[in-house]
Amino acid sequence: MLESITENLTNAIGNITRGKLSEGNIREGMGEVRKALLEADVNYDVAKAFCDRVTEQAVGDKVLKSLKPGEQIVGIVYNELVNLMGPVDHSIAIRRGETSIIMMCGLQGAGKTTTCGKLAKMLLAEGAKPMLVAADLQRPAAIEQLKVIGEQVGVPVYWEEASSSTPVKVCQNAKKAAKQQDCNVIILDTAGRLHIDDSLMKELIQIDNKLMPNQVLLVCDAMTGQDAVNSAKAFNDALELDGVILTKLDGDTRGGAALSVKAVTGVPIKFAGMGEKLDLLEPFHPDRMAQRILGQGDIATLLETAQRHMDADELEAQQKKMLEGKFDLNDFMKAMGQIQKMGSMKSIMKLIPGMGQLSQAMDAMDGMDPDKDIKRVKAMISSMTEDERRNPEKIDRSRRNRIATGSGADPAEINDLLKQFKDMSGMMQQMAGMGMGDRMKAMRDIQNEAMNPNSRSMSQGKQRSKRGETTKDALREKKKKERQRQKKNRKRKK
Repeated sequence: MLESITENLTNAIGNITRGKLSEGNIREGMGEVRKALLEADVNYDVAKAFCDRVTEQAVGDKVLKSLKPGEQIVGIVYNELVNLMGPVDHSIAIRRGETSIIMMCGLQGAGKTTTCGKLAKMLLAEGAKPMLVAADLQRPAAIEQLKVIGEQVGVPVYWEEASSSTPVKVCQNAKKAAKQQDCNVIILDTAGRLHIDDSLMKELIQIDNKLMPNQVLLVCDAMTGQDAVNSAKAFNDALELDGVILTKLDGDTRGGAALSVKAVTGVPIKFAGMGEKLDLLEPFHPDRMAQRILGQGDIATLLETAQRHMDADELEAQQKKMLEGKFDLNDFMKAMGQIQKMGSMKSIMKLIPGMGQLSQAMDAMDGMDPDKDIKRVKAMISSMTEDERRNPEKIDRSRRNRIATGSGADPAEINDLLKQFKDMSGMMQQMAGMGMGDRMKAMRDIQNEAMNPNSRSMSQGKQRSKRGETTKDALREKKKKERQRQKKNRKRKK
């Protein structure tokens, strides 16, 4: 997500902040920033106004004469990005004793029906009792799709036969049904079109006038770039939107819609769809998005993701074992399983400050896929006996060969895994006796080593393939000569 704009924008800002700053090179650099924004499909007027505001603040004496002008400029860009996308109110007003109505609208293909299910799941987790309403009578499969989603989420779905009803009637009858079933929120899945037309707008305006929804949310496809912004403007002119839900932000999107929609329409992005699964709807945070765009990671989202998907008791038990030096291969495999619940390793790395560049480096390297490596390591550990996982020092050559055969790996890979685990266990035992400050320093050293593309962990696979059998033969020959030398020394002493 947003990799292109992150790379181009950070490069442009880096060019500005390298060397001595002057008004001339700031203006020249901001031209590169504007180019990066336009390449990301940001609206031209928005990009120009953004760069003008940053330049106006950056060329002042306060910045140019400060001790660290480069950091000041990055701070200005960050604040302007936050202002461009925010502020945002994520709340959906649910009043006690009343039925709150949320009207969802958007074009076909934006993911509107799926997003209705995601929103229902989110509200359900917050203690609300939502009902989904199939008000899209134009698309034959829309009703059936909503029924399936409602069943998956665990919420009721109100629908009527398309041939004997109208969208307005469906919505009005759904409001009565919601009261009977003790539902306090109804989510209207209205019709969409491939493009904006008069009949679509008339239908939506009729529903808006009759139902008087508490919130009207527009579902936009982030993949469509400026088209998403244009459709948001048209819908807002007709319906007075309360917010936008941007879908497919996990895809190959250039980020233009996220940066432009608030500035063009005045309507904030409330939520963002981060995948196909029904639990992948997240509140949109302008400050966190600005951090990601500037390559600074997103620790807050990382922690929230960890809290949602990880078992706190299991993590605490694993941490205790680590610090006591009792961490075995069973615990190691459980820890990898916990991490996998959070998503792909590359997506997690992009949320960690400074690790986004490592993720990009992996993309540039053929065969570098940490998710595949995790699966491979889990296959190796799964091929071990319970006793071997608890006591990896028992694994000799014959056991290594057996494990390699069982997991489809090379015996050398098993040996590397065991050596890495031994090194990690030793490091954990050392950290057990450290204070908090020393532990943090040790963790930073580990991160720096991981980010070094010339480190053993990054180049290990390639070294092994180059080493091949000839290196093993050379090592064997060296040991043989050493034994002969020691034998001669013993004879001399006699």
